[in-house]
Amino acid sequence: MKTRYRSAGRTVTGKVRKHNEDAILMRDDVGLWVVADGMGGHSAGDYASGLLIERLGAVRRDGDVFDFIETVEDAVVQVNTDLLRTAAERGVDVIGTTLVLLVHSADFMLCGWVGDSRGYCYEEGRLSQVTEDHVHGGIKSDITQFGMQSAQPTPGAGVLTRAIGAERDLFIDWVVTGSRPGMQFLLCSDGINKEMSDDEIDAEFRRRLQPQGLADELIDLGLQRAARDNISAVIVQLQD
Repeated sequence: MKTRYRSAGRTVTGKVRKHNEDAILMRDDVGLWVVADGMGGHSAGDYASGLLIERLGAVRRDGDVFDFIETVEDAVVQVNTDLLRTAAERGVDVIGTTLVLLVHSADFMLCGWVGDSRGYCYEEGRLSQVTEDHVHGGIKSDITQFGMQSAQPTPGAGVLTRAIGAERDLFIDWVVTGSRPGMQFLLCSDGINKEMSDDEIDAEFRRRLQPQGLADELIDLGLQRAARDNISAVIVQLQD
């Protein structure tokens, strides 16, 4: 029995930002899905996330999954180098982007990330975050997140500690999960978790929607709120 997948995604500007600096990629042909959240202001943020999606959209899957992961990492590292050079040429501090991606294998799924874009897994009625935000102070002190606006801010809380284009040495964190029929994954920019709790995300998964319907519902729920940031979601559903 070979496990395959269905995927869908959507990205919107939101109600406050004038431009969408998020970008998404769905490559069912090679089993690769990506969400990127650009930083550095319009044109810079657009450029960073767009460049990352362009490069990952061109990678080929030859050899086994580990060869493919190496190819993906090489592409991301090259984007990091190019963004550092572009920022220096433009005379700006940072032109960067966060990243969360998912790679399919018949035996396991691999989720990689840089920054605070998130990966979630839903299986057997339970939602869990598989990534860990690269931010100062951790999630509980990040006042930008849903339900934390009344928290006492601490210096630097919520500021990114890692991003593509921010430092010369780039480290991508990876986590391995199962690859079983019925498992579902959510990749999202922080525009999602600024506007809704994990319990609300869990409730949407429990409605058993198909990938496009689930992505649309999450985006629409964010738009019903303040929608302070760009909002992006990619859903991957494993099947027999």
